[in-house]
Formats: sequence, C-alpha cells, structure tokens
Amino acid sequence: MLRLKPFVVLSFLLASVASQGQLAIKRPAITGISHLTLYADDFGASKVFYAGLLGWKAVPEAGPAASGIRFYANHLQYVELVSPPTKGQDDRLDGVAFLTADAEQLRAYLGGHGVAVPASVTVEKNGDQSFTVLDPEGNKVGFVEPGKHSPARPANAGERLSTHIMHAGYLVRDRAMLDHFYKDLLGFHLYWQGGNPSSRTDWVMMQAPEGSDWIEYMLGLPDPAPRGDLGSANHLAPGVVSVAELQKRLEAKGWKHEGRGNPQVLGVDGKMQLDLHDPDGTRVEFMEFVPVQTACCSAYTGEQPKPSDAW
Repeated sequence: MLRLKPFVVLSFLLASVASQGQLAIKRPAITGISHLTLYADDFGASKVFYAGLLGWKAVPEAGPAASGIRFYANHLQYVELVSPPTKGQDDRLDGVAFLTADAEQLRAYLGGHGVAVPASVTVEKNGDQSFTVLDPEGNKVGFVEPGKHSPARPANAGERLSTHIMHAGYLVRDRAMLDHFYKDLLGFHLYWQGGNPSSRTDWVMMQAPEGSDWIEYMLGLPDPAPRGDLGSANHLAPGVVSVAELQKRLEAKGWKHEGRGNPQVLGVDGKMQLDLHDPDGTRVEFMEFVPVQTACCSAYTGEQPKPSDAW
C-alpha cells in the first residue's frame, strides 16, 4: 500500500481547496459594449470622420492627432484608434471590450476557469479598471469597470449621429469554441441568428447577460479573408431610431452616397440599416433599435435595445 508523506498530502489538499475557491468565484455583471480598438493609418482623416461626421467627442480634443485617440459616443462607450504594427495591414481590428461591474472579480473568475489572465487589472488615469484576454481564436477581448472620471458632456452632444454603440462584430471560424467562451463562461445568450440564403447561418448575435448590447459572430468568410471582407466583418453598430432621419443628417453635413440605389437597407434580421466606412475601411453599421418586420431565420430571444440621449 502506497503511503504519502504528510507534506505531500497537505500540498494536495491546499491545491484542491484553492482550486475549489477559484471555481466558486461568481461571475460579475457584464452589461454591454465598452469600446473597439481599431488600427488607423491617418489619424487626421479618422478625426474628420469620427468627430466631424459622427459628432463623437475626441479625447484628447486638442493638439495634433496621434495614436491613442478616443471618440466617445457617450460617457462610457468609445472607439479607440492606435497605430498598426504594420502600416496598411489588412486587419484593422485590434480588439473589442465589454463593460463589467467588477473587473478584478471577473479576472479571477476567468482565471479560475482556465482562461489565461494577466496578473492584475490595469488602472487608467480616469479610474477605469480593465484587463484583456484572448478568445479561443486568439482575438483580444477586454473588460472594463468604469471609473468615476468619465469625459464631461460636450457642448455639441446633440450633434452626435448616434448616442449608443449597440453591437460589435468580428470574424469567427469556429462557432462552438466561441460559444464556450461567450456562452458557457461569460453567460452571453443567443439573441438572433440567420443568413442569406436563409438555409445558411452567416451571423450569430450573442447578447450580454446583463444588458441588451451584443457581439456578432461573422461566419463563413474565405480563409484568408481579403481586406474588404475583413473591414465589413470586423465592425461596430451605432444605434439610431430612424436611418431615414440619419441620412438627412448626414447629407446636411455634406455626405453623399457614392454607391448605386438606396443606401438604406432592410437586413434579414428585420432591422433597417445604413453602412458607412471609416478611412481605414472599417464598417460602421448604423442600425435601427427595433425591427420593422419579422426577422428571417429565427426569432429574437432577448430584449431589444432602446434609444437614449443620456451622455
């Protein structure tokens, strides 16, 4: 009969208790989209698009445009632009991030479930606490607990074309692996799925567990995907009440539709949308908050997002 030495038994018990303690950590609330970080080659042109056309607050506001600039749709949500590792590279998405009630608790929770996490959260000057992990396909996914020093409401807040980023999407190859990450670990649930044709699933919307924002899996792209496909798949979606009204506001700012036909499109999800592209080709999918007709392919299984003018 094998007899273990006392210190071996004690070490095993302590390791077991520590493991059980980590698994017992409760997942804190995840309430929606925080931001997207995108690569930009020309920050001046990007500032004209995000601040000038979209009306989103630039931080920093003054001085030369430089890497690290943010454009706030509201006091919590923004697009951040950074310099790419290689200028002109095809993939313009650096990562997406979500809002959470407790960044440190979520870091410990994910670590306890086998996800590689940093040793600690990062505390920014504005008080935000955040950390970043990689999803099963190697994409950066961040989590942010907002601090108490968010940007002040700008004087021209009423000029924003949208006051809320209601979803983001990116290229996904293996739905099952992403479901394990978003659904099984983080508590996201299926909001809608469908495709064109309807017999195929091209888009899977997974809604935040404690909110109405969602992440969208963009499936079925060629491998490798060309820059145009990547720019369309890796996207953000500001919400609007009416894309018809949005088009009027865009045209009042000097925007002209360069394509053929009506830029307002009815998606197979039953929602009206109007697509713009930033100077680096990232699609900005303005979408109405609620469907105008029954969605194709599957029913909605979550709360519809709502418009808000709150800064």
